[in-house]
Order: sequence, then structure tokens, then C-alpha cells
Amino acid sequence: MMTNDVLNQADFDLILGTRYDNGADYWATPDGRLGIEKPISTLTALMIMSELKVPSDHEALQGAAELVLAAFRDDGRVRIAPKGAIYPCHTAHAVTGLCRNGYSSDPRVQAGLDYLFSDRYTDGGWRCNKFLFGRGPETDASNPGVTLLVLDAFRLAATPKRIAELDRAVETLLDHWTVKTPVGPCHYGMGSLFMQVEYPFLRYNLFYYVYVLSFYEKARQDERFKAALSVLKQKLDSQGNIIVERPNRKLSQLEICKKGKPSKAATKRYFEIVQNIESKNQDHPIG
Repeated sequence: MMTNDVLNQADFDLILGTRYDNGADYWATPDGRLGIEKPISTLTALMIMSELKVPSDHEALQGAAELVLAAFRDDGRVRIAPKGAIYPCHTAHAVTGLCRNGYSSDPRVQAGLDYLFSDRYTDGGWRCNKFLFGRGPETDASNPGVTLLVLDAFRLAATPKRIAELDRAVETLLDHWTVKTPVGPCHYGMGSLFMQVEYPFLRYNLFYYVYVLSFYEKARQDERFKAALSVLKQKLDSQGNIIVERPNRKLSQLEICKKGKPSKAATKRYFEIVQNIESKNQDHPIG
């Protein structure tokens, strides 16, 4: 199949070269696990393919998407392995990866969004009840990383009414800019690693944080968001390009995220942030 529309064909070829590495096709394992990162999982592959602008009719994208869609339960949750607990982060990764690739209108994705919307924690964000680091006052909060993922999905698929009801989730992320210390059961913090530009958008970091929040009016008007944006602006080179500081180790060979190099793909995402801030279109669905 021709893939001339792919942002970087060489990078896509590298990703395709790993599609059987977990033992089955589409980055899955023979027993159907979708989250095994050896080197990448089905869920991660969907995220990367969205950044590479893989056409929606490409068989690898469709195959991976169908595996994830088949993992949705009737209640909207996603089981990414045949056995084990089902956590909100699993559903968040699945829904976000599918929304990024144009599947937001699929009834199963909509069911996942409905589940996530109804399953917010008391502070408005999302969290998994898995306490790897023990319990303490800091764990009585939503997980910033999961909340960012979910807000990424909703900025692509939510109605204006639903977006207006996500202000408390946005606030939890803005508040984290002030707190910065690890919070939530999984201890997401804003230390030196968070402040390094990471791309593609897979994990909780400064670039992804500013990018997602730029789609929400509540954030764009907030001084904490403006402070985070100011830090991100300092990461630009003299030509206005984003420099990738911390590529995912498993993706270090991809051209779109070479360490210490300007990334055209990442810079395009940065200009989306600029457009969101400068936009005066009051009819925009999320501000």
C-alpha cells in the first residue's frame, strides 16, 4: 500500500519493523495483551502512528485499532490483557490513541468516553487505585498523567457542554504546576525530567502538558498555564523550532525525535499551541 502521506516514511518503516516483536501482529502478544512495551505495544503504536500522520486506511493502523476496539467492554472500560485488573489508565490510553487516529465517533470509543466522564475522582481528574509507592496525603489526588491523557481524548471528541464540565480536571493539572511534587497513587511529579521536552506525546512532560491544556479556555486564561508556556518557549532554537531533549529511549532512532535536534513534527505541534492561544474564533468547540 502506498503511504506517501506519512509524515516520515523511514520512521514508519522502523515502527512497522517491530509489529511482530511481541509474538503476534499489530504489536500484540499471542494471548492478546495490548500493553506490552517490547519494544512498543499496540497502544503505543497507535499513539506514534497518529504523530506520523499514517493514513486511516493503512492496514497496520486499522489492524491495531481493531484489536483495541475489540478490547472494549460493554460498560466502556478496556481490558488490555486477558487477565488482571482493569484500570482507568488502560481505558485512557485506548480511547486517546483511537481518538487521535480518527475513531472518536465509533460507538465503543464513545462508550469509553462516557465511562471516563462518569468515573472522575473527587478532585475532577482521573486516577487508578493502585498504590505502588504506599499511601500518604499526596496520594489523595488524581493522577496528573492519566488526567492529561483523558483531556487529550476529550479535546478531540467532547461536546461543548461536556468540555465546560471538565474545568475541575483542568484545574488539577494547573494546580500541579504550583505544587510540582509527586501526587496521586502513581506519584507523577514535575521534576527535571518533566521539564525536558519529550516527543512524541506519550508520557507526562512539559510539552505534552502545555499542548493539551492549550485546547482548554480555562487553562489558556490562567497564569499557571502562561508560566508553563513561558518555560516551553525557552526550548525553541533561534529559528523557532522545538528541540527534543528527552526522546523515549525505545524511539531514539526515529527522525522525528532525535535528541538535541530540531523536530519538524514537534514544531508543528508547538504551532498548534500558538494557534490555540491566538485564535479568536469563539465558536471553537473547546474555547
